Amino acid sequence: MAKRDAARVPPAEQQHPAKTWREVRAGWPPREGHVAVHRARIDAQVRPYHLREVREEQGITQVELAERMHVQQPTVSELERGEIDRAGLSTIKAYVEALGGTVEVVADFGDRRLILG
Repeated sequence: MAKRDAARVPPAEQQHPAKTWREVRAGWPPREGHVAVHRARIDAQVRPYHLREVREEQGITQVELAERMHVQQPTVSELERGEIDRAGLSTIKAYVEALGGTVEVVADFGDRRLILG
């Protein structure tokens, strides 16, 4: 049995030293397209939680915020769960303003940005 196990272990000169994470990572450069897609997905998931954090920091419930916005509580819940992309600009504006913030709308044309409101 000892002979058999010894045959599986390469001679010392053939063994590779352990690599650091930096060395391993250098052999696998990031694919920028994939990184951008995942970053956008993560940003879209995190964004609504920031809105909820602001509301909670102010000690306001979803029901109280809905009353300020003149909408139903499920609308507030949808925004905070990530349904921002489906919400209208007026609903997002009402949410932010009900918490004392302001909304800035920017049109981005790559080489030119216009602040619309």
